[in-house]
Amino acid sequence: MAENKVLLVLVDGMRPDSIPLCGNPAYQAWFEEGAHTYNAQTTNPPVTLPAHMSLFHSVRTERHGVWTNTFVPMNHPINGLFETIDLYKKRSAVFYSWQQMRDLWANRNSVSFSWMMNLHNYWKQFNIDIPETKACKEHIAEFAPDFVWLYLGMVDEYGHGWGWMSPEYLECVRTATECIMDIVNFLPPEYSVIATADHGGHDRNHGDNSCYDRCSYIFHFDLQFHFYGILYHKICTWHEENVFFRKTCTAGGFDRVGVLK
Repeated sequence: MAENKVLLVLVDGMRPDSIPLCGNPAYQAWFEEGAHTYNAQTTNPPVTLPAHMSLFHSVRTERHGVWTNTFVPMNHPINGLFETIDLYKKRSAVFYSWQQMRDLWANRNSVSFSWMMNLHNYWKQFNIDIPETKACKEHIAEFAPDFVWLYLGMVDEYGHGWGWMSPEYLECVRTATECIMDIVNFLPPEYSVIATADHGGHDRNHGDNSCYDRCSYIFHFDLQFHFYGILYHKICTWHEENVFFRKTCTAGGFDRVGVLK
């Protein structure tokens, strides 16, 4: 039997209420087929780097100390998700388009493969989520890493540029969901999928302690059609106030170790 592997897709700035409004009913149907919630809540402040630090280290903002999009090293460092994956002799691959993400793994040797194309240099020319997804598919096909993180950053750019829930924003959400469906339909059966967002937004900004900014969603889908739990307790505890998600993880029996055991 093939080992369990995981694809984590995070769409920066994607509000959960954009899913039924983006014009991709196939994605909404797929989303609702798995274990999911539209009512997750992200960290405070709902800002990209602090939220990702909490996601990948399973601690509150007060513990990791990153309150803005400027990285600050921890006074008392702890292993993050990538260091833990490396500790278990597993391989990881990351695909991202925002430079600051490199600070998520303090040990530069803990990530097996890294792909980065700077969003801010290209986003006005084309939707960078599309070639990024293509590169992710090609890497999985050739190397089949145990954990893959695909970060899609265009939705946040459109939120800042045209406003959250604007027609332009929703069209970008549609493209992101099409990218997700593209890679999901390609995945080998040993992969499970987790999809989430780091924060929402309102008007042309985010960062307030409001329901529009702190809203998020969680989705888990096992391609082998049985739910065996989420990746690892770091992801389980990120949405600390989402009781549904915590209960789902615990019910799977993997609230501490997960599929990388």
